[in-house]
Amino acid sequence: MAQIDEIAENIFRISTFVEPFNLSFNQFLIKDVEPLLYHTGMKAILPSTLEGVKQVMDPKELKWIGFSHFEPDECGTLNEWLKIAPNAQAICSFVGANVYINDWAIRPAKVLNHEEEFSTGEFNFKFFHTPHFPHNWDASHLFEKNTNTLFCSDLFHQEGKVPALTESDITEEFKKTLTTYQQGPFANYMPYTENTQRYVEMFAALKPNLLCPMHGSSYKGDGAIALLKLGNILKATLQVQK
Repeated sequence: MAQIDEIAENIFRISTFVEPFNLSFNQFLIKDVEPLLYHTGMKAILPSTLEGVKQVMDPKELKWIGFSHFEPDECGTLNEWLKIAPNAQAICSFVGANVYINDWAIRPAKVLNHEEEFSTGEFNFKFFHTPHFPHNWDASHLFEKNTNTLFCSDLFHQEGKVPALTESDITEEFKKTLTTYQQGPFANYMPYTENTQRYVEMFAALKPNLLCPMHGSSYKGDGAIALLKLGNILKATLQVQK
């Protein structure tokens, strides 16, 4: 069963721990006039995610479904959610819509441009298109301006059973996970490109005080410092030395 935690007012983390992967898969539900689900999870965890949403609200009332990039844990059950919530619409980048979603989903996505803003009622979001950060051409992130919350996908990826919310430094756990992945079959799952540091600094400049990763604990604290540390880890671990 999913674990449901209200990590900020009307922001719910719905997390399913998958033992074989030693990994939590986190979906984030924003309860508002136009409710938003960020990440759908893959098909195997749809029942637990759906039950988690039901504990907060009627899933039929969902309006928006967001995700970073085209991958099963990000949007693998998008079509199932579009059937559950008949008025819901996916939101994604131009690349995401035109290369992936509009050919695959049962309803077309709403395209958001880089730095475009939109409101769900009380919450106000800013959309960032960040190709290959964390990975994939269509990658993007959402930033909620009222709460200074960054929904950061695979950034700050942490393994194991961890608290829903922490004020402890999560960058060292991310470093351990990234190093482990680099030494196994998932090596190179996160690239280091000429834009990586620019994206890190762009998000650090937003001064987020709540970071919401797909895998692991959400972090409450100085997100700018955490992001700059993350940038250093990515560079040291992934950058090809010339």
